[in-house]
Amino acid sequence: MLERFKKDPVLCIAWLLAFISAFFVKPDNTYISYIDFRSLGILWGLMVIIQGLKENSVFEKTGQMLLSKAKKGWQLAAVLIFMCFFGSMLITNDVALITFVPFAILILKRCKREDLMIPVVVLQTIAANLGSMSTPVGNPQNLYLYGTTGMSLSEFALCMIPYSLVAAVLLVISILFLPAKNREITVSSDFAVLKEFGSKTQIIIYLVLFAVALLSVLRVIPWYVMAGIVFVIVLGMDFKILFRADYMLLLTFIGFFIFTGNMARIDAVKELLQSLTSGREFIVAVIASQFVSNVPATLMLSGFTQDFKELLIGVNAGGLGTLIASMASLISFKFFTAEYKDKQGAYIIFFTVVNVIYLAIFIAAHSFIL
Repeated sequence: MLERFKKDPVLCIAWLLAFISAFFVKPDNTYISYIDFRSLGILWGLMVIIQGLKENSVFEKTGQMLLSKAKKGWQLAAVLIFMCFFGSMLITNDVALITFVPFAILILKRCKREDLMIPVVVLQTIAANLGSMSTPVGNPQNLYLYGTTGMSLSEFALCMIPYSLVAAVLLVISILFLPAKNREITVSSDFAVLKEFGSKTQIIIYLVLFAVALLSVLRVIPWYVMAGIVFVIVLGMDFKILFRADYMLLLTFIGFFIFTGNMARIDAVKELLQSLTSGREFIVAVIASQFVSNVPATLMLSGFTQDFKELLIGVNAGGLGTLIASMASLISFKFFTAEYKDKQGAYIIFFTVVNVIYLAIFIAAHSFIL
């Protein structure tokens, strides 16, 4: 645990800021009110459920079945990219990339289409970051803002659907520019590297739990009831899954909750941040995300604005740009560099150029949609 703490710079920054802020606002009973237990509880439940489905090879096997129809390079790329786009809407951008990027690397190697490796992995990353903005459960910042603001599902959808459509169109256009996109692909006849589906009983149970979690997100079921149901059932069915949730992310949230809660109690700081953010939520969120990533940017800015829709759009668009604008982007980078250490520079250059283009289009689209 301590080693993971040291290797997670965002977690360290969150708690360093929390620690420093405690010198200005002494710890008291108000601290506990800073923490959004609802968001943390739902996020934990979704993490556990998705890990359970992943353990049973649900996502990999689904992807394998979809790929069976691909005959040309562009079709292969489209399936790999849009699995991330649509998958991230339900299983989060992080899990989509953890699942489908290694899968894509394996497939492209087997098909002898490594010329597509960098474009496809970069577009998978963009697809996961942009697809995830479409739903309240797509990424941590959406889940937090959806719960904190109390907005309805229809309000959320009307806010984000135009940008999701822009993202889908951009991805389709990008696929058209892939190298040798019409070249036929051939998968080795011995391609049987993926496991079969796991326990059908467990898959059904996890799917039911996922439905329960969605009802909790939609405020039909109290979050603590959902969390209790998930804990008890998973504990009895497959307890090791409980240890596979991203507890470092939950601790990061708590650190930022303490920091922002303390800042909001310092009048001079609160007034300054409100004046900087008010009326400029979108662009401030985009800029902040480039340096601290979009999840911390959400937690830091949410306490100093009332225009949460602009903040929501800004932190999602802000996931484009630099490699750290969305921490999920580092997942793809790590998988790629583990296989191609000599191509790190080429990956970063391609990633940055494509992301900046997408970000510029999103900023322009925001002005038009607004």
